[in-house]
Amino acid sequence: MKQISLRLIPVFVLMLMLAGCKGKTEFTAKGVVSGAEGQTLFLENVGVSSIETLDSIKLTATGKFKFKRKRPEYPDFYRLRLNNQLINFAIDSTETVDITADAGTFAQSYTIEGSENCKQMKDITLAQLDANQVINRLRKDFEEKMIPDSTYRKKVLEAANAYKKVALKYIYTKPMSSVAYYALFQQIDGLLFFDLYDRTDLKAYAAVATSFDHFYKDSPRSKHLYNLTLQAIKVMRQQQTSNSLADVKTSEVGFIDIELPDINSTPIKLSSISKGNVIAVNFTAYQTEWSAALNMTLGDLYLKYHNQGFNIYQISLDSDDNFWKNGASNLPWICVRDPQSVYSQVAGLYNVKKLPAIFLIDKNGNMVKRVDDIKSLENDIKSLL
Repeated sequence: MKQISLRLIPVFVLMLMLAGCKGKTEFTAKGVVSGAEGQTLFLENVGVSSIETLDSIKLTATGKFKFKRKRPEYPDFYRLRLNNQLINFAIDSTETVDITADAGTFAQSYTIEGSENCKQMKDITLAQLDANQVINRLRKDFEEKMIPDSTYRKKVLEAANAYKKVALKYIYTKPMSSVAYYALFQQIDGLLFFDLYDRTDLKAYAAVATSFDHFYKDSPRSKHLYNLTLQAIKVMRQQQTSNSLADVKTSEVGFIDIELPDINSTPIKLSSISKGNVIAVNFTAYQTEWSAALNMTLGDLYLKYHNQGFNIYQISLDSDDNFWKNGASNLPWICVRDPQSVYSQVAGLYNVKKLPAIFLIDKNGNMVKRVDDIKSLENDIKSLL
């Protein structure tokens, strides 16, 4: 019997390791959640515009859990959900993420091992939670008239900037990472901390967008971020001098597509009515004192210019579904509603900070203007027609 040289053993071991890695097609999320006996833990995929439940487990007294899923083609985001508490994490390949948490402090005091990106995402999460707590406390004081408006606004801005200081550390040092992407899209009350229409913040979007376009060009998430950045550049209509913005080719700009149900629960895509038309995208709420006047103005413009290729895609953020349906039933344009109401992800992506908000899309499918003054809307429409 032939003997194998000891010098060859490391080679065989390496070959076996490589073969094992090559054949692995799943990632693993496992760990322990204490104090949650009888409760259900969910594994969810956080997509660009939707959240999908992938798996669940009813926890026993040990609190142990283990999820195995097919690895994503590109870096993607997932979360564990226990009741209304969330732990977010990213998966790049076939890694094993090990999470330890307690049911009472599930979203704040967890530990995560197996991925440096996931550890850094926790830093972002905690900074976001800190800002949320400060802003919620300030809002309560303001509503109870304990602090003046000027102080409220100043302190809210300080809290938001404290979050952004933590986020920018990862955005500019690791713009190609899932951590940087995650940091860009954290929100407070459905609004992004980073304002797409702020020149300084837009540089952060551009840094991550160009990096993702280089490293993950065919990723849907990369295409979405790249397009989102282009839209903001186009809408701002400013002369670009920043290198990070100049790297993005503005000729490819379009708009963020939206798909929401109408009063008959039929999903309607914004892109389905945009080809060859001028579109006013209107975020609104029917249960406001100004809604009737706004709809009268829009109605006059619709009657005047609809035959020339003008249409309206109106998104309601009303919490009362029946109230919205009654109001929308007699309107001639496209009326849809986001059931997430004030926590709308779509409104967050469009960076809607107050209602009503109106955006204009030209006949070539480019978002060209954010309308700040309703009095200028007719002239804006006529110029595009």
